[in-house]
Amino acid sequence: MPHAPLLLPLSWDGVPPETARPAAEKVLAGDPVHTTWNLEDSDGLYCGIWQSTPGKWRVSYAEWEYIRILQGVSVLTDATGKAVTLRAGDSWIIRPGFEGTWEVLETTVKDYVIRL
Repeated sequence: MPHAPLLLPLSWDGVPPETARPAAEKVLAGDPVHTTWNLEDSDGLYCGIWQSTPGKWRVSYAEWEYIRILQGVSVLTDATGKAVTLRAGDSWIIRPGFEGTWEVLETTVKDYVIRL
């Protein structure tokens, strides 16, 4: 059985994409399509690149996530209505318990690390 490399570039080259949409009952606007290139899936740790087309949907995080926006513009709004605009170069941590909405204004690409 071959071993996984200990040093892995964060790139979607050669990684088959997975395409999905948010559950219909969560979508508030548009028809967002999510494409994910998951590079790591090991013992509750996920890492990769995610892309979404424009739209708005409800989110509820049970996991911890680090994100860095690579391109596009999105707005993340918490349950109290406080909104943060995410743009290329921005990095954020989303903690378990965050609830609100994610709205993609311009197709957004992020890299992520998720810990369950």
